[in-house]
Amino acid sequence: MSKKKGPEILAQQVVAQSKLFSIESMDLRFSNGVERTYERMKPSGRHAVMMVPITERGDILLVREYAAGTERYELGFPKGLIDAGETALQAADRELKEEIGFGSHKLTPLKEVILAPSYFSSKMTLFIAQSLYPQTLEGDEPEPLEIVRWPLAQAEELLTHLDFCEARSITALLLTLRSLPTLGE
Repeated sequence: MSKKKGPEILAQQVVAQSKLFSIESMDLRFSNGVERTYERMKPSGRHAVMMVPITERGDILLVREYAAGTERYELGFPKGLIDAGETALQAADRELKEEIGFGSHKLTPLKEVILAPSYFSSKMTLFIAQSLYPQTLEGDEPEPLEIVRWPLAQAEELLTHLDFCEARSITALLLTLRSLPTLGE
């Protein structure tokens, strides 16, 4: 597959700024001469991780936490930003300890994904977390997260659960189910 050269960037400017986000306007000229203005979240350079923790008993561990975007509690897998100086593996293990009280001796990368690449550049590395051991670190959540155990054998049913609708969690689950036979589970 050949890589097509991207459009020429004529101008870039921050048009809105909040504590967490910067919105950038980009004036572009495409190879056919058409000019357009696009808006995107200005790249922060920080990426994230999400883990599918699997217990020795064959349960997957999820968290239920408040999501301001949907204004409700959502069910999904533990996740978080990679801190400066951390690798994705280190961040995955730290986030597990902060969010569900377990570390992992076996983190298997599944895939690096991007949410809405027309608007965001941040990447998230998805992992399967196995060989869990109890260890807790203090996280930055405003309230304790509810940990939900779900039998791996019933993972397909999770796909129809009303509170389990975040695209990255669904992707992580499907990739996990596809990968497990090759991981010797």
